Amino acid sequence: MAKKLYVGNLSYNTSEESLRTLFSNFGNVASAKIVFDRETGNSKGFGFVEMSSDEEASAAIAGINGREFEGRQLRVNEAMDKPRRDRDDRGYGRW
Repeated sequence: MAKKLYVGNLSYNTSEESLRTLFSNFGNVASAKIVFDRETGNSKGFGFVEMSSDEEASAAIAGINGREFEGRQLRVNEAMDKPRRDRDDRGYGRW
């Protein structure tokens, strides 16, 4: 089963391809996604990588967390499984 990892403290110049390459040293990368600001299009400095198995995800965490990459010390851990809010539900008018 695939395991999703949070990757924080990314350089604003990091590409999804370089992130995929970094994590591929620890197993099969199902997906690599950097989060961008919708208004400016700039990286927010974090992203998510999905590894194909729990073992590969554990190896990636052990091998990359705290490691310097593109001038930044990365933070890698298991992503929290938080349900996304509907973008239209901003909570306005709900008391």
